[in-house]
Amino acid sequence: MKVPLPPLHSPSSPVAKKARLSPFVLLLLLFLLLFSFLYGEDLRELVGRQAQARPLLQFNAANVVGGDGNGIEMPATAAPEVVEEEEVRKTKRWRGRLPFAANGDDEDEECDVFSGSWVRDEEARPLYREADCPYIPPQLTCEAHGRPETAYQRWRWQPHGCTLPAFDAAAMLEALRGKRVMFVGDSLGRGQFTSLVCLLLAAVPDPAARSFDMSPDQQHSVFTAVEYNATVEFYWAPFLLQSNADNAAVHRISDRMVRRGSIAHHGRHWEGVDVIVFNTYLWWCTGLQFRILDGPFDVGSGSGNTSETTATSTWVSTEEAYAMAFREMLQWAREYMDFDRTRVFFTSMSPTHGKSQDWGGAGNGGNCYGETEMIGDPAYWGSDSRRSVMRAIRDVLDGDGADVPLTFLNVTQLSLYRKDAHTSVYKKQWTPPTPEQLADPRSYADCVHWCLPGLQDTWNELLYAKLFYP
Repeated sequence: MKVPLPPLHSPSSPVAKKARLSPFVLLLLLFLLLFSFLYGEDLRELVGRQAQARPLLQFNAANVVGGDGNGIEMPATAAPEVVEEEEVRKTKRWRGRLPFAANGDDEDEECDVFSGSWVRDEEARPLYREADCPYIPPQLTCEAHGRPETAYQRWRWQPHGCTLPAFDAAAMLEALRGKRVMFVGDSLGRGQFTSLVCLLLAAVPDPAARSFDMSPDQQHSVFTAVEYNATVEFYWAPFLLQSNADNAAVHRISDRMVRRGSIAHHGRHWEGVDVIVFNTYLWWCTGLQFRILDGPFDVGSGSGNTSETTATSTWVSTEEAYAMAFREMLQWAREYMDFDRTRVFFTSMSPTHGKSQDWGGAGNGGNCYGETEMIGDPAYWGSDSRRSVMRAIRDVLDGDGADVPLTFLNVTQLSLYRKDAHTSVYKKQWTPPTPEQLADPRSYADCVHWCLPGLQDTWNELLYAKLFYP
């Protein structure tokens, strides 16, 4: 997968001098050798405990099987029981070989593919044309809706110290022959699903060799590459758990809630997949607390998105609610995924760019509207992206989730730079803009979703890399 950069070597001295050891130095070396032999294990344990006292937030590293670092490190305070539980965690960590891997077991090179920079690429970008992919929903077709420039399409992600493998649609479909790939989550997950479908069209250009179907309720979409008997699917479940926003067409609910212990409500539709890519984040961010339902929804007419319920509910912190859903997702994976044959991915939170003052732009309601350049500060982190949610994921993966070989696609930091890549006003609007909105386009700019082709193609290049070269 990776082409490492050449190492830097220090020039060796042209003259090699032979040194004589004094009896004292020789005696000291013998003492140290004996000490290391007798107490080496204790010393290593002591050093390990000291390291545990200062854990770092590093996804696709120690807490994710077959992963790399992610370029985001945040100091955290270790709980007193961390040291005592470390041996337990080591024994339950999944250590098998990940399926679909094309690289050999003897490969030992490391590269954090999520840490890097954006490079202008006029020759190879975009990877497909908007007009050539008929499956892009009108909410993401920025060119067709009047975006005057296409610079946002012409950036390639370049990791530090290595290169990403070139996306090969035919090779991916061959590896997925007779298999199912499913994206589960919200509209950002749908965007990633659509991007992958567009990327795979290079291997199935004939419309007769492919099909695209959507269920009447718009909850389940399926792209099929007929010759390969392979499907790429999307399933709408913005919270993963059962919620009052499960209606894929009508889900604008202000008083959002999820039902505790309800992963099977949607999970029954995910059974039998070979690769599953989860995402959930933005829908949770309605405040500092979130409502958890302890009983069934009273759906009344069956719309599935009513806020009415006779069951008891509990308000907990958003982070606690999010961690609960994440643990249920992992439990579903334990029960229904065969880790020797299937793969589990999680796409990290997709950032928004709704406050231009975050990147030093003009105030007074500025946002992604009119932005055609990316953010250049490598340490940039917007106020709309909650670090506490990332910590919640880390805590679950380091604890109860250590036995699940989940590959964490940390797209957050690299996407934070791309304030230029949102759909903004260049999309089909749910309702026609009012005269007041037209006078101030910032007021209705979409700074959540991403134009296609564009940023989410890079997310799938990273998915491709981690699927075959974990």
